[in-house]
Amino acid sequence: MKFLQYSVLPFLLVVVILSLSGATLVHSHGDFLHCLSLHLANSSTISKVIYMRNNPSYSSVLNASIQNTRFSTPATPKPLAIITPLKTSHIQSTIYCSKKHGLQLRIRSGVPFVILDLLNFRAVEVDTKNKVAWVQSGATLGELYYGIAAKTKTLGFPAGVCPTVGIGGHFSGGGYGILVRKYGLAADHIIDAQLIDANGRILDRKSMGEDLFWAIRGGGGNTFGIVLAWKIKLVPVPVVVTVFTVNKNLEQNVTKILHRWQYIAHKLPDDLYVDVGITKVSSSQAGKKTVQAAFIALFLGGVDELIPLVQERFPELGLAKENCSEMSWAESVLYLGRAPRTSLDMLLDKNVIPRTIFKAKSDYVKEPIPESGIEGFLSMFLEKEADFASMLMVPFGGKMEEIPENELPYPHRAGNLFQASYIVGWRKEENAESGKYISWIRRFYSYMATYVSKSPREAYFNYRDLDIGSNNISGYTSYQQASIWGFKYFKNNFKRLVQVKTMVDPMNFFRNEQSIPPLSSP
Repeated sequence: MKFLQYSVLPFLLVVVILSLSGATLVHSHGDFLHCLSLHLANSSTISKVIYMRNNPSYSSVLNASIQNTRFSTPATPKPLAIITPLKTSHIQSTIYCSKKHGLQLRIRSGVPFVILDLLNFRAVEVDTKNKVAWVQSGATLGELYYGIAAKTKTLGFPAGVCPTVGIGGHFSGGGYGILVRKYGLAADHIIDAQLIDANGRILDRKSMGEDLFWAIRGGGGNTFGIVLAWKIKLVPVPVVVTVFTVNKNLEQNVTKILHRWQYIAHKLPDDLYVDVGITKVSSSQAGKKTVQAAFIALFLGGVDELIPLVQERFPELGLAKENCSEMSWAESVLYLGRAPRTSLDMLLDKNVIPRTIFKAKSDYVKEPIPESGIEGFLSMFLEKEADFASMLMVPFGGKMEEIPENELPYPHRAGNLFQASYIVGWRKEENAESGKYISWIRRFYSYMATYVSKSPREAYFNYRDLDIGSNNISGYTSYQQASIWGFKYFKNNFKRLVQVKTMVDPMNFFRNEQSIPPLSSP
């Protein structure tokens, strides 16, 4: 089986929740849409911005933003309407009408809601002279990379490798990718932003202040306001980079090679990134399965420099020249994202990564896992529920060792050997049996507890996991309750995030299951 790649983060969606019931709900819903229609004024604009359930385009607009089809089943609650603003004033009007009629802006949940979808806010403007770019939150990583590659072959950006992931969500959670060891996170390179706050004001870095600017770079989306666009600093990349894939399975001593990787990957030169993807595959013995680790790498240089480096530092891998390919940085994004590389146009294809059904969890590893521990988690991949399961091990070190953990809300910096992500998927026709797959990943997560960070057991915000705690869907959420999940994502930075939230949105207008709460709210 090929290594499964999942698009964990969808396009940035903001959701208006109608947290009422019965006749009050119907009345409030009608008042909200009437208010919004009055503010939009132009009838032709209304038809392009508001999609009701009886609109022929409703389903296609709704499903266009859903990457995890676990949230696109007949049982999934559907929005009463989808709002697709064409300009900033439409977003301001949505905020105004929501507040006027007692509605909320938040991520979708089980109560009736309206989606505010930033699909029309996807512009990318690249300035190669000053090595910066402005990118709107509705754009995808693929659209950003394509925009950079169209202008230059010597600049890149250190974000994720899944082209279909939305900019807004990715940046808001920190965002790491294949340049993480060389340059750190995507959020480390954000130098300005445009945000609409709970009062409908448009703010930039100067007018929002450094506390709020700090918070939006990794403190989570749809918490402090709606970020319309981000100004980012681009980073140097060589014209030619080298990638490789080396596969090792249980019959090829993979346990010992994985054990050795833990001592090497975070100490390699910053120009070399080697991650590991683990899956169940067919064995060379007919009818049998084995577990395979795919060692996949990016080197910011040529193959002739890479080969002796790996042979010296990681000889156990057995790297040969035929395992390697030279290409541009933009092409390497597709390669490490396990996407087709027929042309760079694939970066713009919203279906380049197949949409799947999955559940994800994450960990951070600070000490090498012993061989016995590795044998234990590898054996779990041979269980029947793991046919579409994977584990990704992302090496840190390099630049991540140099940045203080309070520099941004994302705290997982020095002292981490690697970040581990666990994903389990299943077929659409197995949705009724999804419980057994979710049970498997929870057992896997429980098994890993011995070998990962503790007090708190850290987690990556962009792999949203409600298993580790959540806010109340409606009503007040205390600091203590939110701390259960908050310290796992943000460690001590959670305290500052709560202070910023209390300052900029004391009424908790922007909220969701795992948004930062103010110290007190109605």
